[in-house]
Amino acid sequence: MARVALLFAGQGAQYPGMGRELYETSPAARAVFDRAEAERPGLMELCFRGEAAELTETVNAQPGLFCVGLAAAEAAREAGIEAEMAAGFSLGELPALVFAGALSFADGFRLVCLRGELMQTAAASGQPSSMLAVLRLPAPQVDDICRRHAGVYPANYNCPGQTAVSGHTAALPAFSADVKAAGGRTAPLAVSAGFHSPIMTPAADAFRAAFAAITFSPPLIPVYANRTAAPYGAEERDCLSSQIDHPVRWEESIRNMLAAGADTFIEVGPGKTLSGFLRKINPGVQALNIQDGKSLARVKEEFAQANS
Repeated sequence: MARVALLFAGQGAQYPGMGRELYETSPAARAVFDRAEAERPGLMELCFRGEAAELTETVNAQPGLFCVGLAAAEAAREAGIEAEMAAGFSLGELPALVFAGALSFADGFRLVCLRGELMQTAAASGQPSSMLAVLRLPAPQVDDICRRHAGVYPANYNCPGQTAVSGHTAALPAFSADVKAAGGRTAPLAVSAGFHSPIMTPAADAFRAAFAAITFSPPLIPVYANRTAAPYGAEERDCLSSQIDHPVRWEESIRNMLAAGADTFIEVGPGKTLSGFLRKINPGVQALNIQDGKSLARVKEEFAQANS
């Protein structure tokens, strides 16, 4: 019997039309979007027919990705696929915690909308910032190059040979030149600021204050935190706030999930970025994804054959 882990996509995975086929295909997915639309009218129009530039804005991307990820996860549950653990990349932690029962839908959606607003405000109030993926270099070497450049920070430890960094835009060309000299290369990420770094500390502090009034329950299945790479507990609720201005320990989270027995990973939400990271961490593990009607049908068929 497969031991399923769900991986909730993060910012940068968004694309125009995301979630539309899930809405049309799955009653459970439709219910997620309908609840979110009642809270934030226009969100479905944004996801299903919005322009790429509009979707990339943090204040729009985060609630949109929350809905698509949670809709895909609920479509999987509706199909009888039971997850034994979960993790979410960056904002993906919020729908993961809602799916696992640690947060109510209403609280989770309000928090993701607030998170997007706070992070966009933090980005606009300081020096311009952005993120780069650093390829072909080990993480310790990327850390070392960051230490040589003021205003550049390790942000996401994604997989072997890929670490994302955040930094003030003016500091990134010199950083990229050092990466190239070391034998690596950089690529820009589709985000609007330098997330998971001290650039976001004002957003993290404001989010923490708002989150203090929210009911947080022990998750019904383990949810691995970006901040610690270990499962959440009721006493670890601050992980959700502190990950905003600290690095995402994704590779370590996946390795811990594998050690806990996960053998089938389903990426829920737009794209296949997390599936790509997974294959670099462990090429032999099964990686599936649900982002639209066709991928949902493929996953259903895969599980039907496995259980026949």
